[in-house]
Amino acid sequence: METSPAKDAILRRHLGLPAELGSAGVLPWDALAEIAEALRVPAGGLLVDVACGRGGYGIELARRGNATLIGVDFSAVALKQAGRIATRRLAAGQAEFKVGTLTHMDLPTATADAILCTDSVQFADPPIAALSEFRRVLKPGGRLALTTWQPTSPGDPGVVVRLRDLDLLRDLQTAGFHDVVVEDRPVWRAAERGIWEEAAATPNDGSDLALASLQQEGRRSLEDFDALRRVVAYATAP
Repeated sequence: METSPAKDAILRRHLGLPAELGSAGVLPWDALAEIAEALRVPAGGLLVDVACGRGGYGIELARRGNATLIGVDFSAVALKQAGRIATRRLAAGQAEFKVGTLTHMDLPTATADAILCTDSVQFADPPIAALSEFRRVLKPGGRLALTTWQPTSPGDPGVVVRLRDLDLLRDLQTAGFHDVVVEDRPVWRAAERGIWEEAAATPNDGSDLALASLQQEGRRSLEDFDALRRVVAYATAP
């Protein structure tokens, strides 16, 4: 990804990402205003961005809210890039990045004012284990924001296994969260379609591995595009 300007350019065009962030994921930049309002991170409070990748979304939320940021990801390479981006966009000492997973963040209990997890909770096995870890790390009253996909028809065998039975309303309530809200975001889904269609049509001689990966994901996503709903979930720790 670090050496693939073509991949980053496609994502920027459809998501409105600032150029200096590279690709941060497939969440539209405009979505951050909604998420910032829902998380309500206090100035100087702690925001944890789980499965942060190159860190762009969490870095921007910390910048807007003058919050302290901890980014957690399994990839040391991604975290190194996140650190470089944070150096350019945040004050010295405002952000820290560390290796961890969705189900083991290696953070103390009840320390975070808010947790962000974009498009990754489905990779936990099972997802409710990640939700329980999020609840553990959040302070009482702390807020959680999740983005992901859920099947249009629950249990659809044509949907990839990790998403087939995902039900954030059920699982967040089972994990003990309060004030759970799960809503569709069709505008975000439409932006994804634009990404996949442009990626599939972009010439690639095979030398750009990140673009090839995006193209493979895009072709697969377009095959069952209408089988998934784009969702955002918000919840409060007890």
